[in-house]
Amino acid sequence: MNNLQLTNSLTRKKEVFKPINPKKISLYACGPTVYDKPHVGNARSLVVFDVLFRVLKTIYGPNVVYVRNITDLDDKIIEASIKNKKNINQITSEVTKIFHDNCKSLNCLKPTFEPKATEHIKEMIEMTSSLISKGFAYQNNGHVYFEVNSFKEYGKLSNKNLDELKSGSRIEISNLKKNPIDFVLWKPSDNKDPGWDSPWGRGRPGWHLECSVMSEKYLGKNFDIHGGGLDLIFPHHENEIAQSCCNNNTKNFANYWVHNGFLTINKEKMSKSLGNIITISDAVKKYSGQVVRLALLSAHYSQPLDWNEELLRNQESVLNKWYNLYTEQKEKNLEVDEILLDDLNTPGFIAKIHELYNSASKGNEENKIKFNQACKLIGLFDLNLKDWESLKKSKIDVSEYYINKKIEERKKAKNEGNYSLADKIRKELLSKGILIEDKKEKTIWKFK
Repeated sequence: MNNLQLTNSLTRKKEVFKPINPKKISLYACGPTVYDKPHVGNARSLVVFDVLFRVLKTIYGPNVVYVRNITDLDDKIIEASIKNKKNINQITSEVTKIFHDNCKSLNCLKPTFEPKATEHIKEMIEMTSSLISKGFAYQNNGHVYFEVNSFKEYGKLSNKNLDELKSGSRIEISNLKKNPIDFVLWKPSDNKDPGWDSPWGRGRPGWHLECSVMSEKYLGKNFDIHGGGLDLIFPHHENEIAQSCCNNNTKNFANYWVHNGFLTINKEKMSKSLGNIITISDAVKKYSGQVVRLALLSAHYSQPLDWNEELLRNQESVLNKWYNLYTEQKEKNLEVDEILLDDLNTPGFIAKIHELYNSASKGNEENKIKFNQACKLIGLFDLNLKDWESLKKSKIDVSEYYINKKIEERKKAKNEGNYSLADKIRKELLSKGILIEDKKEKTIWKFK
């Protein structure tokens, strides 16, 4: 297999990726709304599209343009500002910094462009005015709505018809609309909320408009790939398609739509009401970014992924083992394996890395190089061996004094013939990540 294949949500088929222009590969992924610390569900999208970015760069070199936006203007941000008694700029700045720290911890490459919504208000006003003049939008009492009935292909991404959508739970009801399914392009702002002067009065753009404007500015009216979580298909991505295609008189907005599956916590939906939200910051603090990244790639991106302690402990154990064969490798020599080309099959690729490890462990130097390159390709091994060992040590909540004391206790137990106690001590140390080995002269220990 020589070509990248991706499952296209628009056609609901796996298709060979054919770029519009091989000299400019264009990828847009919906970034965070910076009102609160990003959680591990957000991390899944981050890591999935980082892998896609890496694969595209490996195939096409520097010709890949990756845009991931920052939504720093949203009702949730306003609510967070009121709740936390902080101004909006403070909220968005603090959360954006946390997000960037999270990206670094997860070893996600910087996108080519990272536009902020507030920096593109002028372009949003221009698109809104254009949609009105072309008969696809209307204004009412300071609001501007997109008229869904004006776009005959509305619902093609979500595979919903208009009757279904009218009864949808995510439809904002308003007597200002001609039709309940019409969505907002511009809405008024009071004096307390962020707002900008416009032909329709002081206000701010709708969420869907933001991504349409920013993707067009950096990638053009028609680009290759648009990515995001499954939860964004409707209404967000559906609305992006409608307003962009109508405004630009184009058949397609993005040619390929790639969506990652949901993440659950111990088989339950992650929610504030259940109190089971795990932030990226907490996850990487407990297990490291490397472990979290590998865990996120352990299931195919399109499938659900359950987040639990067993999954993380397993991935931590895998990385501890893999680092035994770590060598410095330059990423410029990387090649994309056919397994990854098949719709970013990361579980299959990880299985191959295991095979390479087993072969390299037996002395196959060629496979040792391939093993290290494969790890690098999916964003692992961003720490050298020394730093990894230091990181491991910092996460072990036992001191060397404690370890040596336990080893002495075990030695005494063995000398007294109390082998059950000796074995109990060994298992206790193992549970804390300490592996002990009996040599001829003494007992040595190392991190698992």
